[in-house]
Amino acid sequence: MDGLRDFAHRQGARVLAVVSLAGIVTGGILALSGNASAGDTVWGATIAVMLVPLTWSVARALLRGDVGVDVIALMAMVAALVTGEELAGAIVALMLSGGNALEDYAANRARRDLSELLARAPRVAQRRRGETWEEVPVDDLVPGDVVLVRAGEIVPVDGDVHGQEAVVDESAMTGESLPVSIHTGGLVRSGTSNAGEAFELVATRHAADSSYAALVRLVSEAERERAPFVRLADRYAVVFLLVTVALAALAWALSGDPVRAVAVLVVATPCPLILAAPVALVAGLSRAARAGVIIKGGTAIEALGGARTVLLDKTGTLTVGAPRVSEVVALDGLDGTEVLRLAASLDQLSAHVLAAGLVADAIGRGLQLEPPADVTEAAGQGIAGVVSGRHVLVGSRSFLAAQGCSVDGHGAALDGLGEAEGHAQVMVAADGLLVGAIVMADHLREEAPHMVAALRAAGVAHVAMVTGDREPVAREIARRTGLDQVYAECSPEAKLEVVRTLGRNPELRPIVMVGDGVNDAPALALADVGIAMGAAGSTISAETADCVITVDRIDRVATAIQIGRRTLRIAKESVLWGIGLSIMAMVAAALGYLPPVAGALLQEVIDVAVILNALRVLRG
Repeated sequence: MDGLRDFAHRQGARVLAVVSLAGIVTGGILALSGNASAGDTVWGATIAVMLVPLTWSVARALLRGDVGVDVIALMAMVAALVTGEELAGAIVALMLSGGNALEDYAANRARRDLSELLARAPRVAQRRRGETWEEVPVDDLVPGDVVLVRAGEIVPVDGDVHGQEAVVDESAMTGESLPVSIHTGGLVRSGTSNAGEAFELVATRHAADSSYAALVRLVSEAERERAPFVRLADRYAVVFLLVTVALAALAWALSGDPVRAVAVLVVATPCPLILAAPVALVAGLSRAARAGVIIKGGTAIEALGGARTVLLDKTGTLTVGAPRVSEVVALDGLDGTEVLRLAASLDQLSAHVLAAGLVADAIGRGLQLEPPADVTEAAGQGIAGVVSGRHVLVGSRSFLAAQGCSVDGHGAALDGLGEAEGHAQVMVAADGLLVGAIVMADHLREEAPHMVAALRAAGVAHVAMVTGDREPVAREIARRTGLDQVYAECSPEAKLEVVRTLGRNPELRPIVMVGDGVNDAPALALADVGIAMGAAGSTISAETADCVITVDRIDRVATAIQIGRRTLRIAKESVLWGIGLSIMAMVAAALGYLPPVAGALLQEVIDVAVILNALRVLRG
């Protein structure tokens, strides 16, 4: 129903604009052909046609307590009709209807990137049933269902690749321009598209809980919210209305000519004040969406535009958030590549927290992993099995010792290995002999130091880390990224208190909090702007935050703040220039230098200019 009303509104604005233009042209032809009276009648009828919906719209707004500059348009058209300035009144009618149509176009143009996300949401999916495939609504999919994704189709639900490798285009979700290959068992996110041959995936979530569904919900919220800056513009509109009426009355009283009052009213309508701000802010939402940042409305854009403090979680935010291979030490004549290949081949069947990172690193290096045989695992200790005909052990020192493999005799090579804060050591044995050790660690994101520098360049005064991790680990990360301060070993309550304490200092607000976990959710909610790393973060943090970064890159925090600053600057610039030009034209009209018809044409030019200026947010 809301969509139907929006469609009717858009079509109505276009129809009224066409009717107004047709009335002006027809009246002009009649006047030029010597039938001035008939031309005035047509122009008067054009005004009357516009007065009906305008009066209804203004009356409804006044009943809601919403006083806007449409009141000035109504007064101008009535005054023009009464004083015999039918052409000026008809131009106001065209200006108002054309301005509404142009504003709709500008807003739709600005929302295009957001709307494309909504339009891409898949409605049906191919689900395996026995030996056949059945077409079912996406909402009917449940975890464990085997789904067929054909070439070119949008992935309907989050799931793991089943069978052959998948080639996926993730550009709509992450901005990555090149297709990526995902091996068997790898996660495919809903909303991406199949850029290769058909593949099967096993659903890991319900469609309503999948990545794309969450993104659609965020987009819907972003389009519904109205920014305080726009409400502030509405308050300015009331003041502007009073100034306009006072100036029109003064011009009439001093000159004795009511036409001057009409000219003042004509020049003042419609005011660029309420055209520029919403168009710029919606354009900012769209610009951010293209960069992989979903912002939940203009409120967050405004706060981002003035951000003075940025607080960053560590794990999953400044760091990757998952253990990766940091170092490989090879022993007993094997090279590091073979040690990693043997360990990763066996770890394909391990449920240990380090296994996924080890396997991912091996695949990333292009190693050909083999399916292991005769696999047994001791939970939390290690795993044993046969790879390439060799009996392989992967796990802790104690696990290898329990399996009859001694780690003694390699002290020089292994001393201190993996003992640093934030590191873990994985031992690898083959046929009863220790062949190597692999050090796992959570790595700093490559773009993190550049992001901090970009924040400072954007005008952020204070950049700090708020983490639950141990202080030595946190301080090392802070040193490498150039942070101002570290708040380590913080519980969710402690993170909340950090935000609350900093918020008491007006010079440090607005405060931006960035995190990815459930423990970050309270701080995200309390901060002036909460930014969630949504690419792999928790659903709770994403729903609590004001912004969600859908790309697995921390530098998008700086991008979001830069977009917020530029959006706010252009919105204010458009409003101030528009009001300034309108006031100058009103003064000229009050002094008799700008007749109603010329004033109406000039105001149309001003309105178009501020809308086009507001749309600059979409660029750069």
